This record gives sequence, structure tokens and C-alpha cells, in this order.
Amino acid sequence: MQTTSKTVAVIDAHGLILGRMATYVAKRLLNGEEIVIVNAEKAVLSGKRRSKLEDAKEFLGVGSPQRGPFHYRRPDRIVRKSVKGMLPFKKRRARVSKAKQAYKRLKVYIGTPDDFKDKKMETIENAQAKKLTCPYLTVGEFAKEIGWNPSG
Repeated sequence: MQTTSKTVAVIDAHGLILGRMATYVAKRLLNGEEIVIVNAEKAVLSGKRRSKLEDAKEFLGVGSPQRGPFHYRRPDRIVRKSVKGMLPFKKRRARVSKAKQAYKRLKVYIGTPDDFKDKKMETIENAQAKKLTCPYLTVGEFAKEIGWNPSG
């Protein structure tokens, strides 16, 4: 029997490495937690800027998108899809349904909505970008380079 009161974990993505954060969040989602990620545009992609952007533009088909598949360009969607990639969708049927339920418990926002400004925000120590020795760029910068317009 499930309890009616839900506890929501709010994670601030500011300065967190995207892949490490995504694996951490995916594990917690599979354990039944409801998670909200705020400041998605401030998460970090490690690696050289030029190579990341060239790979992304080639993969996305920027310049002549005629037919699908279409890929997200908004930072919140990029982060959400990264977490989805860490969930076991290609396993046995029971795990797939568990992964779908887990994915529904994830919410990702650009910036910090007013609903979560007064809540206690968590951070992930193992995913801090301070530990990186290589160059990096934020998901917001990456999204702008591949076609996201933040004002529109």
C-alpha cells in the first residue's frame, strides 16, 4: 500500500556534470522517488567545446533538417533525455514498465520556478564540475549553439 504524502527531491543542476547527475537521478527514480531538477541550463558537458558542437551539429543535421528523427534543443529537454538514457528501457518487460513509471516521476525546469525557491535543494558531490581538469561548456550554451532561442 502506498502512502499519500509524496516527498519531492529538488536537485540544483548548477555546476553538475550532466552524465554523472543523470546516472544518480536515474537510480533514485528507479527506487521510487519523485525528483525535480532545476537550473537545467547550468549543467555541464565535459570536453572540448568545438568537438562537442561539431559532433552535435553533424548528429542533429543542423542546416538542413528535412525529415526525422528530430532532436531536442531546449536545455530542460536535453537533461530529461539524458536521464531517460540511463533508465533500463531495453530490458525485460517488467523493467521497461518500471522505467516508464520512473520517467514519469521526473520533472526538469530551466531556471528555478517559484514553487521550488523556498525548498531545500540538493547537490551531488560526485558530479561537481570543479573536479574537471578539461574544458567544459554548459547545457545552455550548447543548446544555443544547436538552435535553441531562449527568448522565444
